[in-house]
Amino acid sequence: MARFLLDISPVREIPDFRRLWMGSTLSMLGNQFTVIAISLEVFELTRSTFAVGMVGVFALVPLIVAGLYGGSIGDASDRRLAGLWTTVGLFAMTVALAAHAWLDVRSVGVLYGIVALHSFAQGLGQPVRGAIVPRLVPARQLPAANALFQLTMGSCLMVGPLLGAFTVAGLGFAWAYTLDALSFAVSLWAMYKLPPLPPEPGEGGATKAGFRSVVEGFRFLATRPNLRMTFLLDIAAMVFAMPRVLFPVLGASVLGGDQLTVGLLTASLAAGSVISGVFSGTFIRINHHGRACAAAVAGWAVCIMVFGAVVLLASRGLGADTAWPLVLSCATLVAAGVMDSVSMLFRTTILQAATPDSLRSRLQGIFIVVVAGGPRLGDAVLGAGGQLLGPGWAALAGAAVCLVLVLVLVRAFPGFLRYDARDPQP
Repeated sequence: MARFLLDISPVREIPDFRRLWMGSTLSMLGNQFTVIAISLEVFELTRSTFAVGMVGVFALVPLIVAGLYGGSIGDASDRRLAGLWTTVGLFAMTVALAAHAWLDVRSVGVLYGIVALHSFAQGLGQPVRGAIVPRLVPARQLPAANALFQLTMGSCLMVGPLLGAFTVAGLGFAWAYTLDALSFAVSLWAMYKLPPLPPEPGEGGATKAGFRSVVEGFRFLATRPNLRMTFLLDIAAMVFAMPRVLFPVLGASVLGGDQLTVGLLTASLAAGSVISGVFSGTFIRINHHGRACAAAVAGWAVCIMVFGAVVLLASRGLGADTAWPLVLSCATLVAAGVMDSVSMLFRTTILQAATPDSLRSRLQGIFIVVVAGGPRLGDAVLGAGGQLLGPGWAALAGAAVCLVLVLVLVRAFPGFLRYDARDPQP
């Protein structure tokens, strides 16, 4: 049975990774407190859902810009120092959020500004952290290490907003932000305890951070079909088959009629990530990562197609006044969450293993742009589709497009199916 469960050997055997994982887990959980607290505070100040939506805009743009530049910093400097300073920046921004709440500075503009700076620091740090892991963990343990991160991320997304909402309701905004700031203590300690991680010489080695270094990362990606395929598969899945923008209208009308339904649908995707993490021993020993990644993205598309079909049936009155449409919808989203988590695990591992160390941070920066921007673009695509076709047809059609794109990409890049973790080729 142990072969099917989470492999914790990287945590047990590698102290530096153990500290990094513990720090990341606590900071991810604390960050969910801040995410929910900012949304609730902006709504309390403005009573405007548009103002709450603008929080995402102020967070996304700095994240994309800093993600690219942070990648060039990580490849041009000691990653321990880069990670330490960016973690200090994140800590400073969470302290600023706590200070504004304790001082009762009731200003949406101040909140937007801190959110933008927080997101900028996060964008600088994420590519560095992603490139640190392969320096700490042997290649054979990378899938297990990434599965551990996936499990904690899914768990934090499940319980973090709920705990954050309870904290805001019981103790107020100031304590929610303060708890997030305190969670960074372990993350700072973990970064401080890492050994020096200077840049290694190699292809595309960056002598200094800057725009030219970022361009070199894009040039490298353009000539490496296996790495490029991981980005294209993610874009296909997130742009055409991410249904989260449809959840509010489904909760308000088709599947339940209240906000609890929206929460259940959102939590179902995160639950799938947790399940895949717990049972990650089932697939982390697979060597054909290309096949597994393509199959997982195709499985995601099929699950969302089934979700769309259930919504269509429910919207036509079949099963009215019963719970089965909601139960089936949540079940398909849990399965979709499993597929998404599996595909993310293999995409991340391929990116880490097949990229030369001298370019890892820059490729991680590009990865962040795709991961952050893809779902936002998907919100626009499926949001427009839901307006024109209805939520059921929008989910069904978008997932069908995703599945077709997977088949087209696999045919266009057949070498990806031959990708073997024992001989990673970019």
